[in-house]
Amino acid sequence: MNKKQFYITTPIYYVNDTPHIGHAYTTIAADTLARYHRLLGDDVFFLTGTDEYGQKVAEASAKKGRTPQEHVDEMVVSFQDLWKRLNISNNKFVRTTNPDHHQGVQKALMTLWEKKEIYEDTYTGWYCLPDERFWTEKDLVDGKCPDCMRPVTPLSEKNYFFKMGQYQERLRNHLDEHPDFIEPASRRNEILGFLEKPLGDLCISRPKSRLAWGIPIPFDSDYVTYVWFDALINYISMRGYGTATLTAGHVAPGWPADIHLVGKDILTTHAVYWSTMLMALDLPLPQKLFAHGWWTVNGEKMSKSRGNVVNPHEVITEVGVEPFRYFLLREVPFGDDGNFSHDALTDRYNSDLANDLGNLVSRTLTLIEKFSGGNVIPNPKPQQDDYMPTFANHIFNPFSEAMNHLRFQIALGEIWKCVSQANAYIQQQAPWNLDKTQYENPRHRDQLENVLYTLAESLRIIALYLSPFMPETAAAIEKSLGLSDDYQKISFEKKQPWGWEGLPGKIISKCPALFPRLDKKKKMEPNKDVVLSPIPASSTPSITIEDFCKTELRVGLIKAAERIPKSSKLLKLQVDIGQEKPRQVVAGIAEKYEPESLIGKRIILVCNLVPVKLKGVLSEGMLLAAGADGVLELATFLQEIPPGTKIK
Repeated sequence: MNKKQFYITTPIYYVNDTPHIGHAYTTIAADTLARYHRLLGDDVFFLTGTDEYGQKVAEASAKKGRTPQEHVDEMVVSFQDLWKRLNISNNKFVRTTNPDHHQGVQKALMTLWEKKEIYEDTYTGWYCLPDERFWTEKDLVDGKCPDCMRPVTPLSEKNYFFKMGQYQERLRNHLDEHPDFIEPASRRNEILGFLEKPLGDLCISRPKSRLAWGIPIPFDSDYVTYVWFDALINYISMRGYGTATLTAGHVAPGWPADIHLVGKDILTTHAVYWSTMLMALDLPLPQKLFAHGWWTVNGEKMSKSRGNVVNPHEVITEVGVEPFRYFLLREVPFGDDGNFSHDALTDRYNSDLANDLGNLVSRTLTLIEKFSGGNVIPNPKPQQDDYMPTFANHIFNPFSEAMNHLRFQIALGEIWKCVSQANAYIQQQAPWNLDKTQYENPRHRDQLENVLYTLAESLRIIALYLSPFMPETAAAIEKSLGLSDDYQKISFEKKQPWGWEGLPGKIISKCPALFPRLDKKKKMEPNKDVVLSPIPASSTPSITIEDFCKTELRVGLIKAAERIPKSSKLLKLQVDIGQEKPRQVVAGIAEKYEPESLIGKRIILVCNLVPVKLKGVLSEGMLLAAGADGVLELATFLQEIPPGTKIK
């Protein structure tokens, strides 16, 4: 019997970024789906990787005095190391600097050039450097990039364009004919709305005179490929497109992809750019694009300027890899935005993992050790009740339905119903009482052995369904039940029903507590092995507490920010300090912060300084910030403290 093929991808992550919770979220979700389909026996190809070209990479490497290749070789390690730590089971890690990818990109470009799908023209318009993207005047929002709301630069240059606009109607028809092509439905509606406006052509090149770091255009050596056109090709270049071993214009049998997983911020590039590129190449579109939401942190948008970007390594160090994987997929419906907080993570860990699952595993193994004799899982007796078997057998359909529709929260909920029922079963059956009476009533011995077997089989079923989400936890449970490596080779079809014949007679082995409880109030103890250097004497004159008390410090909420003309360092801010009228403050932070990134930030304001004029603009206070020679970071607050609150 031929295996069903299943091809799943994450986006390829921009190598200049540091991996954060958003990158981890997409990749863990893809890994969970890949593991689920392997469990079913499918032939899975799971692709992830890094996007390594573009202007930002070239500029970052120049600042470090390195070649772009040296820069990306260093940066890519952060993603590869995190994926190993998160136990990501990708089949391939693509780097867009790889030769195989180059061949695929150049093959696609030549194919489109020969089909006259690409033409040369002069572009005059606006360019967003952070997004490396051109915009027309009508696209701009308040004169800024509509995607990132940062300033754009006027630009006029000759380039090559892909005739994307001519595929607008065909793409709209595809969406009508395949309503599940883009999910969730809200994202599909976004693209339908986008396609209501005329679809322009796509600039797919950059002149080498401006940007040399890119894949060369095969029909004009003076140009390199636009990073977004290059990056999207990875989905077929890693399936053989452009390699000499395949028929020209064809990819390996694994295309089209079953699922492209992306964040909602890059849906348009995948749903519109990529789809029209495939249409022009006469290649089938992927089966599904699924665009998930973003994570906020304590209710605020994640951003470097806010200093609230969640580092997955820090979370993993605190709670472990498996609880992190579990939390991300259990906390919110996949597709919606989610809010990350350490309190929510700790509560979920203690409730679901420590109290429910961890306690069930510990109690089951302890009961078998104490009452079965020889740590052996007993054989079920004929009078076995059907309380747990019925429940466990009914998990398959709702679980599979949820997984097939990427409803991870619901799938985990089905598993936890089984966990809860098993814990309730222990209390109902009270095996410790059955043991006391077994000699007075021999039937109680059979009943006791049935209870012990039922609990062990429940754990086996739970571990089986949990394995795509928490593979190490599932493996630890299976090992504690005496299941060897040979068990993994048995098909899911045979292992899924209640009553797998290989379980009775297995010798259990107790394992350490899977999930020791976390104490929310416990503070991290200082590392006694760390030797603290003495603080050098300050050259700043000392002041008395009376001197310090003369300074009035209050919480300020930045309501508006703008640059001051003819100044590269100064910003004019309107700061709410709880009074009827905001304070106007001039701050020398323009080299560190873009004005729009400051709006909504809570800062510390010195309120009782004598007002002064800077560049002719009145300033009625001063912001506190770290840094001596330059601003490193504003002093801010993690919580939403009311504006005007006095700081003591």
